[in-house]
Amino acid sequence: MCLIEVQGKQKKTNTNMTKQSVVVSDPKFRLNTTISVPAAVSMDSSIFTSAVQKPPHPPGMFIPISEKMLVKDIEINGAARISTWVDSMKASSPTHLKSTPSLYDDQSFWLPSALDMFGQIINASEGKKLVMFLDYDGTLSPIVDDPDRAFMSDDMRKAVRKVARYFPTAIVSGRCRDKVFDFVRLAELYYAGSHGMDIKGPAKGSEYMKDSQAVLFQPASEFLPMIDEVYKALLEKTKFILGAKVENNKFCISVHFRCVDEKKWSELANEVRLVMKEYPKLRLSQGRKVLEIRPTIKWDKGKALEFLLESLGFSNSSDVFPVYIGDDRTDEDAFKVLRDRGQGFGILVSKIPKQTNASYHLQEPSEVMGFLQRLVRWKRRTLPRQLWM
Repeated sequence: MCLIEVQGKQKKTNTNMTKQSVVVSDPKFRLNTTISVPAAVSMDSSIFTSAVQKPPHPPGMFIPISEKMLVKDIEINGAARISTWVDSMKASSPTHLKSTPSLYDDQSFWLPSALDMFGQIINASEGKKLVMFLDYDGTLSPIVDDPDRAFMSDDMRKAVRKVARYFPTAIVSGRCRDKVFDFVRLAELYYAGSHGMDIKGPAKGSEYMKDSQAVLFQPASEFLPMIDEVYKALLEKTKFILGAKVENNKFCISVHFRCVDEKKWSELANEVRLVMKEYPKLRLSQGRKVLEIRPTIKWDKGKALEFLLESLGFSNSSDVFPVYIGDDRTDEDAFKVLRDRGQGFGILVSKIPKQTNASYHLQEPSEVMGFLQRLVRWKRRTLPRQLWM
């Protein structure tokens, strides 16, 4: 698959931004190019430029959820109250969405099913190079109470392996990259862990590799000591809150409250706030019954998608068709990138209406597997039988 080597030598650009030269070489996908990426990521700078082509109108949409209900980045100091945090935690919880009448005031429609509209998706990809991006939790594996037991099935692993034989494929997760690799155990994939802040290509020994080096890009390395410090502090602060689980995802921290009694959510939020107010260089957001702590750099799953497309030589190409499948609010950054580029589609995995930049939906991981299997069958039909893998 794609091979990226970050050169040690740095150079100054006209904008005084330090950049690293990144060499890309991929014999299977006929890549051999050089790109530049910033050595330090600024909050005020955009790392990649997206295509100016306007996105197509979505074929459908989910019932919008009030932005006041879902706080994208939770304010740590000043005006933010614990009650605001708890309201946001409830709003991000699927079990509460169904029981909140005000969320359904606007008339709208569900997104069309990616399975029902499979032919339309394939027609849109005609003549283009399809690249697959897959979230892990809730997409390839079911959401479970214990995040350490979010195992994917053998059938799902088989489906992902077959997709990767025909299309460049990446797993983009909020999990630590090493942990998500342990779950997936497919060496031929890209892995972007910590919400895209830790990217690594196929491991040595993969059928795609021709050299000993692999993709490695970590734009938030300077934050590692701080992340470790906050992780230890949160472990201490939350150890008496039954059901709370703090997960160190290397470049970010997840505070899971799926197993915490709702009456204890205010207490948990307050303990997290007390730790976070000492670290202004970290920001807090929430996902599905989880609080996410990340560095305040302009990097997310959308930026990771752009980086991987650029490393594959598709940054300004009209011949690429990226498909991103994910279930979490953090996946919206990637969905928005695809919509802004006007290329490919985002597919949201959800059984309930959500505000989204995706164009299609699948209800659960079993439908994701069905979609991947159909993709492989379609690709095989376009190839001579002797080229089937």
